[in-house]
Amino acid sequence: MDVLRTPDARFIDLADWSFAPCYHEIEDADGTKLRIHFVDEGRRDGAPVLLMHGEPSWAYLYRKIIPALVAKGHRVIAPDLIGFGRSDKPAHRTDYTYERHVAWMSAWLTGLDLRAITLFCQDWGGLIGLRLVAAFPDRFAGVVVGNTGLPIGTGWTEGFKAWMDFSQNVPQMPIGRIVSGGTIRKLTEPEVAAYDAPFPDESFKEGARQFPILVPVTPEHASVAENKAAWQVLERFDKPFLTAFSDGDAVTKGGESVFQKRVPGAQGQPHVILSGGHFLQEDAPAEIVGLVDGLVQHSRQ
Repeated sequence: MDVLRTPDARFIDLADWSFAPCYHEIEDADGTKLRIHFVDEGRRDGAPVLLMHGEPSWAYLYRKIIPALVAKGHRVIAPDLIGFGRSDKPAHRTDYTYERHVAWMSAWLTGLDLRAITLFCQDWGGLIGLRLVAAFPDRFAGVVVGNTGLPIGTGWTEGFKAWMDFSQNVPQMPIGRIVSGGTIRKLTEPEVAAYDAPFPDESFKEGARQFPILVPVTPEHASVAENKAAWQVLERFDKPFLTAFSDGDAVTKGGESVFQKRVPGAQGQPHVILSGGHFLQEDAPAEIVGLVDGLVQHSRQ
């Protein structure tokens, strides 16, 4: 596997980003070493909060949420998925599969030996993060999901179809503009530039290109069976499970209902619909902080 690594200079003086980088090396099944970047802030003995981003963003998406949760006494951990942010980027699209992403992040999670985790996940952060919950349910104390899903080949929304068409056909993938287009508020030029920072040129975007076609929206997609098995675990997950979808996301609108119906821990929770676009972390950071902190406090009772 050929691997690219974004130069550190690309991450100097980014807007509102002053977090020290942390790294953990994992090994792919083919023997390739891969470096995963993550932010790890707050008290070492604080309740661990895991913030997982999706496509095509990186941990920068949580820059307003991280310090606010740290201020509430939590340990906050925000990794970059392989192919994104400061993490290593396999150079060929065929190197990226759903199951490889799950294996990579499983190795990272167990390597750090995180336990009693409260997870917030959005987009592919949920497709991968919820697989981690299913694989290691004893490591998680609670979950907050926003604008995500765990698809099992039963179709797609018109919003996702439009995203698929765009992502596979646009000659140059404008990462920062894509994120800006998925928010209600207008991102500043420095913020757009920060989302572009991990990708010096198109060769670094193979993961971003590949992610949309990996979503198992048809019965023929890979990972349908694995996601069905994960659902069997989630249907027994009785720890606090909160949905916090947004009202302005054409891709995942209405997706909260399946979690509320099928996950026992979702029963009786104060589920909310937030005001925001697909990247609700940009539109409702304070609300997300309140929800995550509240779930941590609840899970401690």
